[in-house]
Amino acid sequence: MLAGNWRRPGKGKIPKVPAELDLVVEDADSGFCGAVVACDKEAVTLEDRFGKRRLFPLAPAAFLLEGRPVTLVRPAPAAAQAGPRRSASGSIAVEGLRARVAKESRIYVEGVHDAALVEKIWGHDLRVEGVVVEYLEGVDDLPAIVAEFAPEPGRRLGVLVDHLVPGSKESRIAARITSPHVLVVGHPYIDVWQAVKPSVLRIPAWPDVPRGVPWKEGVLAALGWRMEPADAWRRILGSVSSYADLEPELLGRVEELIDFVTEAT
Repeated sequence: MLAGNWRRPGKGKIPKVPAELDLVVEDADSGFCGAVVACDKEAVTLEDRFGKRRLFPLAPAAFLLEGRPVTLVRPAPAAAQAGPRRSASGSIAVEGLRARVAKESRIYVEGVHDAALVEKIWGHDLRVEGVVVEYLEGVDDLPAIVAEFAPEPGRRLGVLVDHLVPGSKESRIAARITSPHVLVVGHPYIDVWQAVKPSVLRIPAWPDVPRGVPWKEGVLAALGWRMEPADAWRRILGSVSSYADLEPELLGRVEELIDFVTEAT
């Protein structure tokens, strides 16, 4: 949490950051978090993961980027490019995008970190398709959650599960979902942190954590990162800029879910 006097003169110069499309920031006063979808000389428009938009003045509003205070400024005119602009997922970016009205279909992920990573890399694609991503805080109650969602043709549900490997608790829960309008896929990692390539963080590998030790705390101890898990996640997410920074086991599964929930039925 930021100190209450972080705006006071003498506390250090707050960096200016161009309000580029798809940059994810948080308004420091209201807590509204979203991606930049438009910016002019006076204001910036943010859109959250539910498709809700809010307009904020560029000044004197203050924003948080990966937990740190910044001042947003209007981006400089883009120089001519040799080809179409690419989104963080590698797809061709849709210029002047206006997000579609959200479809009834949804993608569910296990936790807030999964949702943040999916938004950072696939946020543009999801807004093009009108797909909302929500997080579950675990999959223990997945069968009941699916039943409550009531999937049907035109109302599909895609679910991304952590540690979906043979014999795991998660695999047994996933096997109970039999609706043809639900697709449950997963990656082999204990936590979505591991889906970020170690080289991106300048570490040789994600450390092995002994059984009985909380995984995130064990990782921080092994890496010598003296910080809370929330601060570590901000560091990890801030190091990711495109699909090339992620392991293919996650990339393929998210693309599969997006295809499934947007496929005509």
